[in-house]
Amino acid sequence: MSEALYHEALVARARSGTGKGRLEPHDASARLDNPLCGDRVTLDLRMAGGHIAAIGHEVKGCLLCEAAAATIARHLAGATPAEARRMIAAIGALMKEGAEPAADLSDLAIFTPVHKAKARRDCVLLPFGALERALAGF
Repeated sequence: MSEALYHEALVARARSGTGKGRLEPHDASARLDNPLCGDRVTLDLRMAGGHIAAIGHEVKGCLLCEAAAATIARHLAGATPAEARRMIAAIGALMKEGAEPAADLSDLAIFTPVHKAKARRDCVLLPFGALERALAGF
């Protein structure tokens, strides 16, 4: 994995647009703002049979925030709330401690260089915080 913060795979993930756009209807939604940098994320979930059936997001923020929201949509469609919470814990450990994600969460490894850029960690964590809030009732 390249140590460059904005490496090619991360840029491609952000530009993929996976999950981009609000979901209507949705079963849960959460919006978080980062007042320090101005990033804003709204994340919508549609649930079915105890699983996340669809994920939509609207990001007004940086490339890292876009890539994180796209990662959530890419990895968690069809997941259970417990699986989503496991991913939230894994990205937290990666950002705070540099902990390597488990093999089944390898989508998160794209953010490894961000661990060393303390000022940018919150950009990655913001969509995951919105996900955590959206999951509160499930």
